[in-house]
Parts: sequence; C-alpha cells; structure tokens
Amino acid sequence: MSKAGKKTKTDAGRSVEAAPPERMKEREYEKALKPLHAELVALQDWVKASGARVVVVFEGRDTAGKGGTIKAITERVSPRVFRVVALPAPSEQEKTQMYIQRYMAHFPSAGEVVIFDRSWYNRAGVERVMGFCTPDQSERFLALVPLVEKAMVESGIILVKYWLEVSPEEQTRRLQGRINDPRKTWKLTDMDLKSYGKWNEYTAARDAMIQASSSQWAPWHVAGTDDKKRGRLNVIVHLLSQIPYTSAEPRDVALPKRTTKSKKAPLDMTPFEIPAPY
Repeated sequence: MSKAGKKTKTDAGRSVEAAPPERMKEREYEKALKPLHAELVALQDWVKASGARVVVVFEGRDTAGKGGTIKAITERVSPRVFRVVALPAPSEQEKTQMYIQRYMAHFPSAGEVVIFDRSWYNRAGVERVMGFCTPDQSERFLALVPLVEKAMVESGIILVKYWLEVSPEEQTRRLQGRINDPRKTWKLTDMDLKSYGKWNEYTAARDAMIQASSSQWAPWHVAGTDDKKRGRLNVIVHLLSQIPYTSAEPRDVALPKRTTKSKKAPLDMTPFEIPAPY
C-alpha cells in the first residue's frame, strides 16, 4: 500500500487514484477507540473463562507502527492475560537450538493472548535481507513454517498474523522525526539506518514470505499504517472479528461502605512526600 488512495472510475471509465483520506484527528481516534477497548476487555474475559490460547503476530518494516498498534490493543487489558513478546537477537546458546525453539517457549497457556512484536518471521525478513542467515536457511524456513503453524492451529491455538504496511515516503518522514526528536532517538538503531537503503530487498522478502506462508489455516492480513490512528483501529476491529468471543453481560457493581472510625491516628505522610514542582 502507498499513500495513494483507492482507484475509482471516471465517467469515461478510466481508473484514477482517489485522494487519500485526511489523517484522523486525536479526538476522533479516542472516540472510536473507547468502545473497541470495551470489546477487548470482553475478549479478555472470554479468553480467561474459556481457556482459549491466542497468538497474534505483528510484522512490518521499521516505523510501520507495530509498537503503537500493540499498545493500543493492550493499554486497557491485563498484562496477565495479554502478554507482549519482543525478543532480542538470539544468544550464542539459542543459535544452537532449533530456530523456532526460543519463540515456542513463549506460546500461550490456557487463558492467555500472546502478542509477538516481530516473530519467527525474522528469518524471512531482516535475517534474510541483512545476511544473518543463508538463502538456503531462509528458503527452508519458508517451506517448513506452514507445517509448524498448522500444528499450532490443530493444537487449539488461534493464530492471527498481521503485516503492517508503510509507504517509503512515510517511513522516511518517521525516521527523520526520530533523528530530530530527543524523545525518540532511542528508537533509532544502527540496524534501522542500514535497513533504510534496502527498501527493494525488503519488498522482495515480504512478497516471498507472504506467498510462501499465507495458508488457509494461518493467512496473512495486511493493514495500511501511513495513518497510524486509522491503522490501529482497523487492526483492532479485524482482530476482534477473528476470535469467536462473546460479549459479557454488564456487571451490577456497588462499592461497599467504608469504616469511618479508627482506633489509631493515621501516620503523618508529610516527611515522606517528594517535591511537587508541578
């Protein structure tokens, strides 16, 4: 996907590019996100009650918005149910293991949703493009991964895979923003800079990955994220549609009465207070 909008037909029957929608405003975004957060809480309750096991994979180029999308999904649910896994580069010991072994250690138990911020698909993406594995290793991975994911699904895991698509222009804008903003420089790694010049190589790797590993039991879902807010909302709506949860009935909750009398005066907290410049 690019910044261009959807194709539409003119009166003469020619296809033209429609203008992309205006970037979503913060107020509009928050209004749309609130009911989706309520549905994610309902999903969480269903996962706990049913003992479901869910794996959600997020892949995409640098700056595609994986972290922000995951934060939008998880910010109103329990980290005991929704676990985020973002593994560092493999250790020397892990390099001697079966490739997917270190990821399998994080697969969900009953009543858990595990979200992978990058996943075993590193072998088809960054490792392939940056030379951290051989072409034969990457091709063998793509030949085997559909079988591994079929075994996951047949074991009862609900597996949902997302590729977040960002245009080259938007990626440049976001990376430049990281350079210029001291709050974001920690996000800019040497690997980001080395990868930036390999747009076409990453495109070829993405295409090969999706063609080889999008299966009936574990298809890929692509979400455009040039507008981060729209992209996050679209992913959440789609994710909710992929899991057969049922919305819980609202609970009738009332706060109990507090005790109003105490035999002992409470501790004076003033000596322990931090400075309050704001």
